[in-house]
Amino acid sequence: MQPFFQEISMKSLTDNINTRRSGIVGIVCGILSAVCYGTNPLGALPLYQEGENTSSVLFFRFLMAVILLGSLLAVRRFSFVVNRHQLRVLALLGVLFAGSSITYYQSFHFMDAGIASTILFVYPVMVAAIMALCFHERLARITLVAVALAMAGIAMLYQGPAGATLSTLGVILCILSSAFYAVYIVVIKQADLGGLPSLLITFYAMLFCMLCLLAYSFTSPDLHIMLPPTPRAWFYTCWLGLVPTVLSLEFMTIAVQHIGPTPTAIMGALEPLTAVAIGVMIFGEAFTLRLAVGIVLILTGVMLIVMPRNLYPHWLR
Repeated sequence: MQPFFQEISMKSLTDNINTRRSGIVGIVCGILSAVCYGTNPLGALPLYQEGENTSSVLFFRFLMAVILLGSLLAVRRFSFVVNRHQLRVLALLGVLFAGSSITYYQSFHFMDAGIASTILFVYPVMVAAIMALCFHERLARITLVAVALAMAGIAMLYQGPAGATLSTLGVILCILSSAFYAVYIVVIKQADLGGLPSLLITFYAMLFCMLCLLAYSFTSPDLHIMLPPTPRAWFYTCWLGLVPTVLSLEFMTIAVQHIGPTPTAIMGALEPLTAVAIGVMIFGEAFTLRLAVGIVLILTGVMLIVMPRNLYPHWLR
């Protein structure tokens, strides 16, 4: 009997190691995804300074992403074939990401990029709420506390420097962007994509996103597609296509597959910190005490969701 029990013990040990390794991969990819996505302002704001409109910035961002991903998939000899069901889900992902990108980039016209990115960060709370309401994940008291802290943080951000109130339209655009992104993350986890490689999922999502942005450019004469006017503009366009798009979404897809949507969303804590650091250090945006308190409240709220349960006070469990 001893060899039998030794075999079971070794199997359990191997499973534990594999589970832990998978968790580490998911956490690292989640962090990398957040940092990469937080560099959006670093590419978008210089392109706005070059005179490009929102639809042009986004269209060429995702065009570059599709070219990069398509080339990589071709070199690695991936099959581009998907079935009808998979195509519908991938199209939905593209529409969701297009909606999130349009509303997020439009918000840069109404508020500092660092503040916009911080408001966007309520999406982890939205992910937790969707998973609880639609997929019956337990909605603990700690989640309600997290929601309250996040909303309090947004209220702190709503008053800008020198008593100036932030644009209501800008705040609404950020909330909409956050909602689109939260649904995107949930769909990645819950939809049955038949084991499609993460690179292929990201490729098709970006392809449909690009097509949505092309259609969006026809909704107004002010949104017509224009080529990047200078080599500097092309550099930032390529940056947007690679770092906050291909790398961020690829890392995010891997993280969701390893650790699930809610923990992946929590790793997004580094997004607003990255964006605020870029806005303050590179673009000279103001960093006030009120902004700092708002950031702390939002980050505290979302970090509570992922803390080990044994660290909570008993009344919050």
